[in-house]
Amino acid sequence: MAEILETVMLICFGLSWPVNLIKSIKAKTAASTSLRFLLLIEAGYIAGIAAKLAAERINYVLAVYFINLAFVAVNIVVYFINLNRDKKRSVESEDINRLG
Repeated sequence: MAEILETVMLICFGLSWPVNLIKSIKAKTAASTSLRFLLLIEAGYIAGIAAKLAAERINYVLAVYFINLAFVAVNIVVYFINLNRDKKRSVESEDINRLG
């Protein structure tokens, strides 16, 4: 029963990551994204995976941890892509202001 409840918790948290990823891709800016938050969540999933491995409780719950870990990792990649876009826009805006 504990594994089922843990899986439900992970699925509930995990459903937010694809939604956040789509939002970040569409926004094309890192302005509303917190890298610290994403890294903290990533560390939490890594700790959960480590706990499962240390307790030798390798089952389907571990797969859900890895899926969530992967979605957060992709969110982190998109954060850096968007951060790069923000920097390019800032440089372009400064160039336009200097010319204008």
